Amino acid sequence: MSGTGSFVVFANFLSDLAVDLNEGRVLEQWAQQAPRKAWLLRPGDVLVTPVPLGRDFLRYVYDLTGVPADAVTVVEVPPAGAVPLALAVREAGLAAHVRALAGDRGAALLPTALDASAIAFARELGITVHPYPTAEAAEAALATTMLLNTKAGFRETAGHLGMRLPLGRVCRRPEVDDVVRELLHGHGGVVVKPDRSAGGHGMRFVSRGDLDDGASLDLDTVGGPHGTWVVEERLDVAESVSVQLDTTAADGTRVLFSGAMRTAHGSFTGYTSPLPPSCAHVAGELEEWGRALGGHLAGHGFAGPFGLDALVNAEGEAYASESNIRRTATTTPHAMVTRLTAASGGAPAAWSVAKGWTGRPFDFEGALGRLREHHLAFDPARGEGVVLYADAPPDGRSWRYAVIARSAGDVAEMEAALAGALEFESR
Repeated sequence: MSGTGSFVVFANFLSDLAVDLNEGRVLEQWAQQAPRKAWLLRPGDVLVTPVPLGRDFLRYVYDLTGVPADAVTVVEVPPAGAVPLALAVREAGLAAHVRALAGDRGAALLPTALDASAIAFARELGITVHPYPTAEAAEAALATTMLLNTKAGFRETAGHLGMRLPLGRVCRRPEVDDVVRELLHGHGGVVVKPDRSAGGHGMRFVSRGDLDDGASLDLDTVGGPHGTWVVEERLDVAESVSVQLDTTAADGTRVLFSGAMRTAHGSFTGYTSPLPPSCAHVAGELEEWGRALGGHLAGHGFAGPFGLDALVNAEGEAYASESNIRRTATTTPHAMVTRLTAASGGAPAAWSVAKGWTGRPFDFEGALGRLREHHLAFDPARGEGVVLYADAPPDGRSWRYAVIARSAGDVAEMEAALAGALEFESR
């Protein structure tokens, strides 16, 4: 983002791009991560956030990034339920305020998710959507963006692009049980995924015997009673991996970073970069698939960051699983890591993001104080340490953190020390 003008950083986690808006509960949970967008702010920027940011957290961000507090503006939008952030801004009577801030600074909108609501909001503000030259150009990319954030749309495109895929079928919800039974004849287990979902929300793992005696699957309401689902063979997964890229029609597709995802029952819980030795051999194929996807996206008008996820089986083969055509859970942390380590000689060799649960609640200063007491807090001079990158959680216990170090071994050692310092519980 360097070399550009000011941004209205638009933390629209409440979006129908990845999950239907009727999945309000999970969207509101994801919106609690909006404070991490503060790490993107530069002088002149505006942050529009659906959740409040703690003063201690903001001071911490400004201290580490060197941004004067009076050089940026944070607009906190009151809760409005499971509605797009742009609508919540209007309902709170804040649209004119944001418009004035954007106009004064000649800003472009930087949304978390490129959706129809964000594009309409940019038009209302009279600004462009980064990195598109016009709101019309962003709108032209919307159909492809929406399609490739679905499981079915990804499977079709990935197949055309030559990616290796798990055996699977796309079907409507009433057909799921029959398709599962059919695939279970040749496989020990299958995975059932709602078409429009993220982070493992709504996913089911089914084994032989689960549908005996005419039983039906207890599926979430994701997608409604006739929505689209994908049923795939369940691989013997050794690692879940991803590559994050950026593409434009003018500059082509470039790889930003890759790594291994931490998951629990198919849900994303954290990330470690670079790829560990156990699956580093898939990096070339993963990047090849990512560049092919980036070329496809650029050919359909899309520009900006995106991710490609894959599963590595016990034999070491990679299978593409989904694409995330948006800023993902790792895009902003990676930008933060790159920014914080620039002064110490460039990007570190390794970093991770994860969540830990403390045995007792802390406020932000209390948690940061423990890091400092145990000499774990991020040190700008060394470019290493622990960063509390997403503010104090509402419960005071479920802390998101980033570890930045010179090697994967150092990251693991620092995480172990962090667990002791913050008295993490085993989960």
